[in-house]
Amino acid sequence: MNNKIGRVILAVMLISVLLIAGCSSQPGQISLGTITTCAEYTGQGLQIGDPAPIFQFQNAAGQTIALSDFKGKVVLINFWTTQCHYCRQQMPYIQQVYDEWQGKRLVVLAIDIGESPSEVAEFIQGEGLSFPVLLDSEAKVAIQYFRGTLPSIPTTFFIDKDGIIQGIQVGAFSSKGEIENILNQLD
Repeated sequence: MNNKIGRVILAVMLISVLLIAGCSSQPGQISLGTITTCAEYTGQGLQIGDPAPIFQFQNAAGQTIALSDFKGKVVLINFWTTQCHYCRQQMPYIQQVYDEWQGKRLVVLAIDIGESPSEVAEFIQGEGLSFPVLLDSEAKVAIQYFRGTLPSIPTTFFIDKDGIIQGIQVGAFSSKGEIENILNQLD
């Protein structure tokens, strides 16, 4: 029981910091062997070469989605919140990549951390986003990927066809091309 209470407290603290923080400096990129960091990134989360933790939960429409469903495909996982300015700023680039790459064995999963389904649905509809958005209301998946440390958001993990993390973008993307440059190295 104490373990469950501790996880809930950690999740609430994580969500609070995420809503206040975000990557306020220049975005950093950990990608394919190169490491530069955002001011808030601790480097204690998952790293390149680590297997991506498997998860399963519901999207905003109530459908169950599991990472294991996408074995054999490149997966882009973006952690974000609607309250994060940088997260909102990069969404059009993620949408463009989704529109152009979805037939090329790419899966895009945006994971909202700690917000209500109605809040996320309103944002998705308002922005005209069509890529899958998953709700990590208790930050369980975020805790797995960031190993319990306080993450900078947005943060994007690039997972190869074998389920191995091959790239991590800490901070917002500044263009569609920036995302595509990483994807081109993975496919």
